[in-house]
Amino acid sequence: MTKTPQLRTFLWYPGTLGKALEHYSRVFGDHFVLEDSGTLLGDNNLMTANFTIFGQNITGMAYPGGVPFNHSISLSISCDGQDEVDYYWDALVAGGGEHGQCGWLTDPFGVSWQVVPIQMGQYLGSSDPDVATYAMQAMRKMTKLVVADFVRP
Repeated sequence: MTKTPQLRTFLWYPGTLGKALEHYSRVFGDHFVLEDSGTLLGDNNLMTANFTIFGQNITGMAYPGGVPFNHSISLSISCDGQDEVDYYWDALVAGGGEHGQCGWLTDPFGVSWQVVPIQMGQYLGSSDPDVATYAMQAMRKMTKLVVADFVRP
């Protein structure tokens, strides 16, 4: 064997893969790379495509049938600060997605995402149990995560 095995996330889109790729291209800009245009199904519909988001290898498939996505698996984005959280949260949910709890959302194609500020770790992982407890209780009340709300007033 001359090539190292590679791990890819494989997502079976219940809707049109092409529309999902267009959405992700708008959301992630230069961090989205369509590696190949994929395999076409009848009527010139895209059946499969390989792409990356922040270097994460993903294969998308839009073959008829399949089970809709659910929350048992999600893609997580570690964001540096509230501005990034706000951008990715709003951009991913745009076009028909749904807000979830504790930083989770569902994009318009049914894929679950977690949009998480890296700063959250300093509060949830605090050596001060009062700080950590307050942060955990605050997070459980949030939809989109708000860094300032992890700090006890």
